[in-house]
Amino acid sequence: MRVAFAGTPEFALPALFALHTHHQVVGVLTQPDRPSGRGRRVTAGPVKQAALARGLPVAQPETLKNEAARAQLASWQAEVLVVVAYGLIVPPEVLSIPPLGCLNIHASLLPRWRGAAPIERAILAGDRSTGITIMQLDARLDTGPILLQRPVEIRATHTGGTLRAELAAIGADALLEALTGLARGTLPGRPQPEEGVTYARRIEKAEARIDWAQDANRIERQVRAFNPQPIAETRLEGEQLRIFSAYAMDANEQESAPKSADPGLISAVVDGKMIVDCGRGRLAITEVQRPGRRQVSVRDLAHSLPLQGRRLG
Repeated sequence: MRVAFAGTPEFALPALFALHTHHQVVGVLTQPDRPSGRGRRVTAGPVKQAALARGLPVAQPETLKNEAARAQLASWQAEVLVVVAYGLIVPPEVLSIPPLGCLNIHASLLPRWRGAAPIERAILAGDRSTGITIMQLDARLDTGPILLQRPVEIRATHTGGTLRAELAAIGADALLEALTGLARGTLPGRPQPEEGVTYARRIEKAEARIDWAQDANRIERQVRAFNPQPIAETRLEGEQLRIFSAYAMDANEQESAPKSADPGLISAVVDGKMIVDCGRGRLAITEVQRPGRRQVSVRDLAHSLPLQGRRLG
């Protein structure tokens, strides 16, 4: 099948690779190069780099709302456009260009978590499962007919990064199955149910700041959801402290730690863990980073900085 692809970040790569292996990728749309990293150097995104390495035609329009961008897509004569984390709005005028329409890989079980940050929102909410939805794009946000879905359990060890990687791989396999069914006419779309709609708004940097008056389980999910970006953070002696790894202590561990009910207090440092009192329960922190320094274990940090009795927040 002749397939055009629209995507930008690393999440889109497994789908692009699968399409390149099993179909004819006739062109790739990706966002314009953006400043990135500490030096803010203009850098090509992961999809552009991968496409060029494979000799695929690449176009980087600022928008798909102008005629020139739509003409570029039409010139590729694709049968279908696959959209994966593209980051630009696909206007109604584009949806009708490929004869088989536009397919999207969305990282949730729609209609739950429509929007920009479904993976982080699912972890933050304490959802026990999420998944992948292959859907036909329509004119609204993540509301199109569902072609197929693949559920995935959210494990206690999942971070935003590890869950994203798992969903990306599952999405690529599901996409190939959906394209086969679409070509054969054996995979009709079904409308999304009206009930169960939630919206995954974009993650704001301010959400990474930890409120120690919250429940320890809620803070654990915050740490997991925001790893590797934007990384949960707090303050230690007026200095930023980023928290990469932590977990809410169970009842047995809490019994062995010094008793305290003072949110933000570092009540103990034991077995390489920094124990912090929360509004409810305690959080055990294991991996952190101070400004301008590398990520380290709490065990290493405790060798250079007294921690017990200090306050976070």
